[in-house]
Amino acid sequence: MISKSTPTLQVVVNPLLRPGEPLSAASYKALKELGADYVRYVPWLPYPRLAVAELEPPTPQKTSWDFSVIDPMTKDFFAATEGHSTVMNFSTMPTWLFKTDKPVTYPADPNAPFWNYTQGTELRDPTGKEVSDYYERLVSWYVKGGFTDENGVRHESGYHYKLPIWEVLNEVDAEHSMTPEDYTRRYDFIVEGIHRASPTTKFMGLALAAPRDRPDFFEYFLNPANHKPGIPLDYISYHFYATPTRSQTIDDWQYTFFDQAEGFLSTVRYAESIRKRLSPTTKTDLNELGVILPTDNTAADKVPPPAGYYNLAGSLYAYLYIELLRLQIDVIGESQLVGYPTQYPSVSMMDWITNKPNPRFWVLKLIKDNFHPGDKIVDTNLGGPASGEVEAQAFITPAGHKLLLANKRNQAIEIKFPDAQNASALTVDESTGDEPPAKMKLVDSRIVLNPFSVMVISW
Repeated sequence: MISKSTPTLQVVVNPLLRPGEPLSAASYKALKELGADYVRYVPWLPYPRLAVAELEPPTPQKTSWDFSVIDPMTKDFFAATEGHSTVMNFSTMPTWLFKTDKPVTYPADPNAPFWNYTQGTELRDPTGKEVSDYYERLVSWYVKGGFTDENGVRHESGYHYKLPIWEVLNEVDAEHSMTPEDYTRRYDFIVEGIHRASPTTKFMGLALAAPRDRPDFFEYFLNPANHKPGIPLDYISYHFYATPTRSQTIDDWQYTFFDQAEGFLSTVRYAESIRKRLSPTTKTDLNELGVILPTDNTAADKVPPPAGYYNLAGSLYAYLYIELLRLQIDVIGESQLVGYPTQYPSVSMMDWITNKPNPRFWVLKLIKDNFHPGDKIVDTNLGGPASGEVEAQAFITPAGHKLLLANKRNQAIEIKFPDAQNASALTVDESTGDEPPAKMKLVDSRIVLNPFSVMVISW
């Protein structure tokens, strides 16, 4: 078959991405050098001041619109992705849009996390006008140079960015406890508002946290009859994280991660069958793929994961890339650029101590630089002892023949490769650390893959 899959990643807003932070400068430099398409940008709920542009409800006397701490990071993101497509998702709605027992407070410090901001389940304006207008003004700030607020006051930004794709909300099966009906109505409200500001923007929906458990979301949302006339269904998205138990070690993880990934691939197959039946022109973006260790966001997350962990997590992404391109998934997104203790350190693609990209980033770059939509995917069989231990996929590309290998095991594995004398290789493994993929010269008919190595052979 012909590949239609694009590898990419997501950028989730957090304090270490704010301007002036060493990790911010290093991360956006890495992002720019990666040059990926469909990069997802998510100002998200733990930091209300970094994600919500109107934190207080408007009154006849004043409004609370404030982009002063939101814009610097957003501008850095646009600069780092210039020339490439992006998926924007200001996923956190102002809580005052919902009915709550009392007003929801939040920290004055933009860097202070607050995990209980998304309260309320029912919109205070059932017509959806407040939600629609909020997103119209938010998008107008970035694409139309500014907006006029609820009291008729003009706010100027001077920005005229392009927003090719907008993803509507995040993990809606969890945040605000939405039903499929709730979410579909809110999707329509938000799409209408954004389209008034940016008519050419395409839209992505769902962003489910637990797609295996919620087939009802796929069935309801993907049925055009459940939407207002003219509402587009351009993309759907959903997520997967491998999650080992506390008692497991890396010797267990080498099996757990891939076993759980197999379960996720079954979920993808059923979701794709629903999509093809109800809305076959809709594309799929799996934009959060990774691992969340049980120590994340606990006191124990200050202890680094065991040696080899980030290589194992990189091998898992390479495995998922291979399996998902075979299923013709459009966008395959690794999660996420920056994490650190208290903010999902096991998911990070940057080392917050050295400010260097870690092996998960280099695996993504290795794949992105070598494989593209339009490549021919050919039948591949390693045979021998490596079969089942190493995932392999061969391609015919404009640059020649290429083979992607992912060692799933915490041991060196040897494979036969008769064309070795005519080939070159790049590898990411424990020996490369936080450095770019290393070149290897193949001199005989056998190749040794180090533990959790991801390798591209070209000839």
